[in-house]
Amino acid sequence: MADLSAIVKAYDIRGIVGRELDSEVVRDIGAAFADLVVGSGGSTGPRGVVVGHDMRDSSPGLAAAFARGVTDRGLDVISIGLASTDMLYFASGWLGLPGAMFTASHNPARYNGIKLCRAGAAPVGQDSGLEEIRVAVERGIEPGPGGGVVTERDMLADYARYLRSLVDLSGIRPLRVVVDAGNGMGGHTVPAIVEGLPLHIIPLFFELDGTFPNHEANPLDPANLVDLRIAVREHGVDLGLALDGDADRCFVIDERGDPVSPSAVTALVATRELATEPGAAVIYNLITSRAVPEIVAEHGGRPVRTRVGHSFIKQRMAETGAIFGGEHSAHYYFRSFWRADSGMLAALHVLAALGQQQRPASALMAEFSRYAASGEINSIVADQRGRMEAVRERFAARETVELDELDGLTVRCPDGSWFNLRPSNTEPLLRLNVEARDTTAVEALRDEVLALVRGN
Repeated sequence: MADLSAIVKAYDIRGIVGRELDSEVVRDIGAAFADLVVGSGGSTGPRGVVVGHDMRDSSPGLAAAFARGVTDRGLDVISIGLASTDMLYFASGWLGLPGAMFTASHNPARYNGIKLCRAGAAPVGQDSGLEEIRVAVERGIEPGPGGGVVTERDMLADYARYLRSLVDLSGIRPLRVVVDAGNGMGGHTVPAIVEGLPLHIIPLFFELDGTFPNHEANPLDPANLVDLRIAVREHGVDLGLALDGDADRCFVIDERGDPVSPSAVTALVATRELATEPGAAVIYNLITSRAVPEIVAEHGGRPVRTRVGHSFIKQRMAETGAIFGGEHSAHYYFRSFWRADSGMLAALHVLAALGQQQRPASALMAEFSRYAASGEINSIVADQRGRMEAVRERFAARETVELDELDGLTVRCPDGSWFNLRPSNTEPLLRLNVEARDTTAVEALRDEVLALVRGN
């Protein structure tokens, strides 16, 4: 009996290839996923599954194993081959089929994983299908009737054309942009997306290489932005873009080589989306800067706060009819994109906003940056619950602060500063984010909380 408890995460399946994730397990997961999506649709359920994969050496083989599990259940597979995660979501939405993307995103080369969705790119998380898949595989998968077939379909051009149809860049001034693909899937998708646009792209690490020879494809870590920041300054370009391994997240670097907060990008894109639908709801997670709900409200929108994570964001978007949603981690969600996230779609919005006026990126983005922030600070903690309780008790004793526990612990202080402390879902870590009026205030609040977390 397989034990999937170590690899079934909150939002996807992810593990070390050969030790936790192999062809046999993945085949069974494919069969269980087929049972899940057909069972949820009854006799009118989908008769096929779309499958894509990233550039890791293990991805094509694992995708083929998954396809065997699906076809054994009598469902067909449409293989789109090399793809970014948002390209897989596009295919799921465009074709009206459930999907599976083989990627471990920014994780090291020894890892791989599966991101699953229902038809229309609807999320499959631990509480919406992953747990059922885990139980089914651990109980044992019986042979199915077979009969499904695998067909190949190239959807890169359709995906790129659809993204371009959502953002008008036809009248912008010519822009020079360095794009760091981190040897990930952006090297495959970006050339197709920017074709015909008034953009001069300077590629950085566009060669597909799942060993990530230059740096980790994780732009959330400042160390992985160093090459891009240097290139932006050396080439004197208008903007820099950094993509993660599966190219569903995009970080922005201004013309000075300075990183732009994903919260500022969220606010900018929100204003552009609200211009097309005044009064619409915009989703933001609880770690996003408080500038986001302020700016959304100022532009006539309805800011809606939610927990961290794509399944929560997409659920709230469906409930509220929200036009857009953004997270601190540079995931950006669009109703026009089946409520799925697309870093490149957000990047096109930034490029359009920049190219429609003459100011540099730093001046443009300053409109959407109001407060100082710490960024995410991780602490290795054996007793997560005990340290969280120590912090809660310290701040609960202060009558002037507000506490909520929507996701971890969020504390709001009377001067407008706040922090959120959350346990990691997969590691013995506590994650701290702090925001305040200036850097001095951020550092003071950060140090006070870290002293409690780390027992200093």
